[in-house]
Amino acid sequence: MKNGPTRLVDGMTIELGRIGIWRHPSALTPDLVSEAEELGYGAIWVGGSPDGDLGVVENLLATTDHIAVATGIVNVWKDDAASVAASYHRITARYPGRFLLGLGIGHPEATQDYQQPYAKLVSYLDELDELKVPADGRVLAALGPRVLRLAADRSAGAHPYLVTPEHTRQARQILGPGPLLAPEQKVVLETDPARARAIGRPRVEKPYLGLTNYLNNLRRLGWSDADFADGGSDALIDALAVHGDAEAIGRSVTAHLDAGADHVAVQVLGPDPRPALRALAGYLRLTPA
Repeated sequence: MKNGPTRLVDGMTIELGRIGIWRHPSALTPDLVSEAEELGYGAIWVGGSPDGDLGVVENLLATTDHIAVATGIVNVWKDDAASVAASYHRITARYPGRFLLGLGIGHPEATQDYQQPYAKLVSYLDELDELKVPADGRVLAALGPRVLRLAADRSAGAHPYLVTPEHTRQARQILGPGPLLAPEQKVVLETDPARARAIGRPRVEKPYLGLTNYLNNLRRLGWSDADFADGGSDALIDALAVHGDAEAIGRSVTAHLDAGADHVAVQVLGPDPRPALRALAGYLRLTPA
């Protein structure tokens, strides 16, 4: 499978490719970013609620040649729409066609002002519209049906996080055939299940198994409170942080594409992501854009 262009939504000009990488800004070193681009990954998703000035995005674009950069995600409680819009226009003027603005409402456990989150997201989008941030230049962090429908109506599409291919299948049905669907998938390049879970479980348990929005979404997919106890059941950890050799994790990533995703943002867990990125690129036969 080549990392060719995603199926573009109407009017969308940003090429993400089929496979990207998801990393916290502190882990996006120049060497890693350069190698990801050379290996053929199509996008860098900047996690961890980057600041609204989007300086980290601008720096990544400045130090790369063609790879797209997306935020996963800017938290609408943290930065006002005017500041984010100014950053968006600054960046897209300098790097046209390479930046995708990912937005989300975060979690009640992390935001003291978390009230009427859906209304907040709608009003934020209204402000971005007034400030000429185009709908096809932004995506929403969406898990449940209501926000998925909002993503289809008011943005280029959805960037679900901590999901399985079954969620991707359901999300595609809700979004319909047009909007972009770009889920995140954690991977561990380790064939021993116990060692793989020792890497994956801490990264799933904290903070995600303590956040209501994620737990509610997992319940909709059939997981139970028993799966959330004691750091997560083996089955849950294996689904959310897939492990194995390059072929096994490659099949797990491809399962999202088969379920209706246009693009998968791969988050490699472990001390050094480069071996997994190299192995996955080789298995999927990624080629630079």
